[in-house]
Formats: sequence, C-alpha cells, structure tokens
Amino acid sequence: MVTLTGKTLNVEEVKRVIFQKEKVEVAAESMQDVMNSHAAVEKIVQDDRTIYGINTGFGKFSDVLIDACDVKELQINLIRSHACGVGDPFPESVSRAMLLLRANALIKGFSGVRPALIEILVAFINQEVHPVIPQQGSLGASGDLAPLSHLALALVGEGEVFYQGEIYPSLKILEKKGIAPLTLEAKEGLALINGTQAMTAMGVVAYLEAENLAFKSELIAAITMEGLNGIIDAFEEEIHLARGYQQQVDTAKRMRMFLSGSKLTTRQGEIRVQDAYSIRCIPQVHGATWQALDYVKEKLEIEMNAATDNPLIFDNGNKVISGGNFHGQPIAFAMDFMKIAVAELANISERRIERLVNPQLNDLTPFLSPNPGLESGAMIMQYCAASLVSENKTLAHPASVDSIPSSANQEDHVSMGTIGSRHAHQIIRNVNKVLAIELICAMQAVEQRGVEKMAEATRAFYDKGREIVPSITKDRVFSKDIEACAEWLKHC
Repeated sequence: MVTLTGKTLNVEEVKRVIFQKEKVEVAAESMQDVMNSHAAVEKIVQDDRTIYGINTGFGKFSDVLIDACDVKELQINLIRSHACGVGDPFPESVSRAMLLLRANALIKGFSGVRPALIEILVAFINQEVHPVIPQQGSLGASGDLAPLSHLALALVGEGEVFYQGEIYPSLKILEKKGIAPLTLEAKEGLALINGTQAMTAMGVVAYLEAENLAFKSELIAAITMEGLNGIIDAFEEEIHLARGYQQQVDTAKRMRMFLSGSKLTTRQGEIRVQDAYSIRCIPQVHGATWQALDYVKEKLEIEMNAATDNPLIFDNGNKVISGGNFHGQPIAFAMDFMKIAVAELANISERRIERLVNPQLNDLTPFLSPNPGLESGAMIMQYCAASLVSENKTLAHPASVDSIPSSANQEDHVSMGTIGSRHAHQIIRNVNKVLAIELICAMQAVEQRGVEKMAEATRAFYDKGREIVPSITKDRVFSKDIEACAEWLKHC
C-alpha cells in the first residue's frame, strides 16, 4: 500500500502503483488539509468574494462574474468544453499515473476540493478503472487542460474508461463498481484540469522505461565487446576517476562486472591498440546519459509532489493567489533533455551494430550471415537500426523551444511539455528496438567466437536471449525477431 501525503511520492512508489497495481490510500492529516481547504472555498462562495475560477469565467473570460447559483454549472461546462483531446489514447499506464499524480497534488490542501473528489480518484486507482485520454491537444500551460478534462469526464460519468482490457462508457463501469459519479462543486473542475499531470505521468512512465533500457544497453554492449574481442583496459577505474563524473565511473564499473572472467575480451596491443569510440567510450557516453536521467528523475519527483493548479488557497482562504504553477516549463526542459540523452544510446548502439556486421571492420562472417552472398544475414537489420536512429534525431528536436499564444493572448507563452514527453516515449520505444537489433547481432557474433568463453553475466543474459531469438542458421523474417526481442527487453 502506498500512502499519499502530497509531499513524499517518489518514482519507485509510482512504479509499484502503475506496473504492480499496488493500492493507494491518503494519509489522514492530508485529508484534513483537503477538508480545511474546501471549507475555505465554501466560505468564499457564501461571502460572494470574486475569485478567479470559483465565481468567474476562465482564461480570457476571467473578468466575467458568475452568479452563485451557477457555480456548479460553471465547473461541468469547463470540463465538457475543454475535453478537446484528439488522437490515440495514452497507454493505460499513463492514465493510471495521471490519476495518482492528480490525487497527490490535490491532497496538498491548496486546491479547495472536497474529500469526495479525492475518494473517487483513489477508487479508480484501486479498482483499476483508467480513463481513456487522447494524447494530443495540450499546450503544456494552463496545465494539461484537454487531457485532464478527459480524465475528469470519466469521474463525472460522461467519458470512457479502460477496464479489464476493454473500453467502456464510464457510467457503465461506475454503476458496475457501485461508485457514484462525481458532481462537481465550486472550483473542482478547474482544480482537476489545471496541472501538469499528463506530461508528468507520461514523463515518469517514459523515465522508467528509459532507466531499464539504460541498464540493458550496458549489458548488451558487453556482449558486443565479446563479439568484437574488445579491449577491457578502457574500463579501468583509474581512467574514469581521473575525469570525475560519478555516472561514468559507475558505468565503467558495471562493464567490468559484466565482463569479469570473459575469455573473449582482450588487452591493449594483443589484437589492436585501441578500439573505436563506440566501444572505448561506452562509459563516457552511457555515463552522460545517466547524468541526464538523474536530472530528469529529480525534476519528476519535485513535480509529482507539486501544487500545479490555479488559483491556490492559503491561510484558510484569507489569501487566494492566481499564479502560474500550471506552466510546464521545468518538465518540458526535462523531457527534451531525456529525449536527447536516450537517443544517444541508440546512436552509439547503431555504430556498434555496424562494427558487428561490416566485414571491413571485423573478422566475423560478412553481415554475420551463415552463408554469405546466398543469405544476407543481419545486413538489413543495420538498415532498420539506422532508420530508427534517424527518426529519433527528428523527434529529439526540443519541443520546449516552441510556444504559441492561446485564449486571445491571455495565455501567451506555453511549454509544449506534453508534446516533449510524448516524443520522449516514442524515442525510448525506438531505442528499445535498436538495442534489440544490437543484441541479436552480438549474440550471433559471440556464437562465432565461442559462447563457452563468455563471462558468467553475459552468458546468462545470452542464454535468456536465445530463448527469445534463436540462432541465425538461415535467412528468415527478422522483423519478428526484432519485435520479440524488443518486447522482452522492456520487461526482463
């Protein structure tokens, strides 16, 4: 059970909730903060104070006053009108993460919602009911308005949800589960959709996949090292301590561990004096990716515990401030950084693939073919890797350098952070396939060298990999091997 406090949620807890379906609860003191904050909103309505989003319109309509009798209708109108998302839905894992992060933000006690709203969010999580949320349509400032509106639609019984692998009308599943649809009260619609939970949820799911791939990339590179009789000296600790980057030191240490006991690696001068950069500089390049991932993780954990709606309520309602915490710039930058850093894992992997298949760069059979000429072997796998790497270069263009005004120029600078997070996820999926190709080629190369000479760690990974992709004894449809290996790498 993960206990939400609004302050302490971390990536590991999110991982357990998303992928292991761990249930959540709200800390009692946090629920008290929610009640206090809601009481402040009720008093504002009773006192007929003019507060943005409670009894005014939204965006450019912020100067339009709303009668007290219409504040509930104001909130449901907001959700319906802002549910303009288009395109394929986010993966269920992202939808689940959005529920979790929205609940965690609202229990901080700055948003003025009722406990009932928190309870339905928690019920959706614990009963594995996940809103269908289109991926496209958010500018990443004023919050993820369109995606979060689709989340809110599911809560009020007007949207669609994933349940047990199928899509249903939300109301049907609410009735099945005995959950009363939420009726929005003052500020609750705005509190639900003003926030960065779409980009942050997509970001944390992407980060978790990237973290797993970054570890796997080193193990795969170690098998490539063996397939190419790589020089182990380049990973000696002194070299990396001399530069001073801890992530580089750590990567080199893992490479030494993976290759410990291998009879397929060499020492400098035995076969060649130096390896190419894609081999020799694994700690420097992969280590730099880890530096970026550490930065991304830090920003995600701050944002997961942030109050990102507007306005925010302080001092029991005596101070209500309109600000801009919904602006996704910190996450937009982090997503763009992750895009570039993870794309590099594929860039360097593709160069290692080339060294494995190019007969001018090794002494293996050309293109690792069992019958060169008659059979092409891994020739076109390298083409596929090159295509994915090139696509990543386009996707890695920073989304955060763009902005476009909205709401009649009231909202005149936006982050595009949600686009950045989506592109990061696409890049990570492409990198996964490139690494799968490297692994397939590396396994074929070590077979030619002698798998009995492999290190213990790399041999264990090779044996598991061979359960997914059999040895290349003749040409076949390698697309199926690449997809199967990529899927395995995501979960192994």
